[in-house]
Amino acid sequence: MGKPNVLIFFTDDQRYDTINSWGHLHVKTPNIDRLVARGTSFKQAHIPCGTHGAICMPSRAMLHTGRTLFHLQDSGETIPQEHKMLGEVFREQGYKTWGAGKWHNGTESFNRSFDDGDEIMFGGMADHWNVPAYHYDPTGRYDSRLPEIKVPDAFGNNKINWREADHIHSGIHSSEILCDTGADFIRQQTADQPFFAYIALLAPHDPRTMPQQFLDMYPTDAIELPTNFMGAHPFDNGSLKIRDELLAEFPRTPEEIRQHNAEYFAMITHLDHEFGKVLDALDETGLADNTIIVFAGDNGLAVGRHGLMGKQNCYEHSVRVPLIFAGPGIPVGQESHAFVYLLDIYRTLCDLLELPIPSTVEGESLVAAMHDTEQKVRESLYFAYVSSQRAVKTRTHKLIEYAPRDRDRKTQLFDLINDPDELYNLAANPEHGNLVEQLRSAMIQYRDDWEAGHTERSARFWERY
Repeated sequence: MGKPNVLIFFTDDQRYDTINSWGHLHVKTPNIDRLVARGTSFKQAHIPCGTHGAICMPSRAMLHTGRTLFHLQDSGETIPQEHKMLGEVFREQGYKTWGAGKWHNGTESFNRSFDDGDEIMFGGMADHWNVPAYHYDPTGRYDSRLPEIKVPDAFGNNKINWREADHIHSGIHSSEILCDTGADFIRQQTADQPFFAYIALLAPHDPRTMPQQFLDMYPTDAIELPTNFMGAHPFDNGSLKIRDELLAEFPRTPEEIRQHNAEYFAMITHLDHEFGKVLDALDETGLADNTIIVFAGDNGLAVGRHGLMGKQNCYEHSVRVPLIFAGPGIPVGQESHAFVYLLDIYRTLCDLLELPIPSTVEGESLVAAMHDTEQKVRESLYFAYVSSQRAVKTRTHKLIEYAPRDRDRKTQLFDLINDPDELYNLAANPEHGNLVEQLRSAMIQYRDDWEAGHTERSARFWERY
């Protein structure tokens, strides 16, 4: 058997608690469950939040470069030549590299990563039934354009932009387009040429629409409100008017949040259905046993938790994501609670396949944690949202500090063991004063390690802090 193939399947806005076999029975995910049974689940996988309102842009840049949040260029909008991308490593090792779906990091970096692909959408979001996409352009120009349309930016401002594309599949859902395209690619492969494939869905990102049969699985009156549902966030965190937060009225109502969650779960069940086509193609071709599959999401989403709708915050619902590895060399039916980031995927794949690891890669390998459930990888984690929020998480607690412009500074401390939904702020309790100071010291150390000498936004937070 030749070199193992690699398939990364990446979803958009899928929160960690949306996989049925992980114990979240309110969501139907039979095909993701198939993958869980085949491999190792990382149930404490995170993103470090983001340095841009469009959290997915730095998240995807971290995945493809293995670099930490403040060591990207322009929040990942472009990826400089000196940051060797994961696809480049595979190309240099003789792999066929192929990509499809959402790419939010510039056209030049796409062609550095992939020598082929299809149904490529450059940008952050689109109407799922009218996705403007490109066929692969070997020149890397991608200069065909459809008529200009109004596109809201991450902060809710309507701007006139050119939506780059050379075709639209009107009336076909984005998840169907991308999974059909991925399955077709797999069926064309042979055992003598290893491939590295990347399928990046647009779902379950809004606008949340899907075939009616999937919405019918989630009657609104049967949807339970999240335990940490709130009509409004307890205070102004500096990002309450960003685009994501305008998707529901203020204050949030139980009826509207139930509807949003019904649509969110329906989109996940639909993408799961389409993902099954990709798994089936691997099984049909006999390639499944020699293919490493990575299933992950780019960030979480609030959908009514803490009075929020989006992912521009440091709460668990927004920074924790699904992460599953399956395939040759990976334990079956295993789960790990190691502290990991998505940026660890890069080094992990290189380690599994004994590929050279570029000096620019900063993530950790998760191979040892796959085989030893006692491996912690990290003792704590760091999160940062633009110039207004910073957080540090340990095995037992999380400290979040807010220093938004022209607003009062706020501190939150949560006991994650007894209060996993982060409902009870302990920061003002004198009994926890020493713990708050310890976590603040850890945050300062992370600042020095991650942020020193970097962005203007970083400096603005710490000046106010």
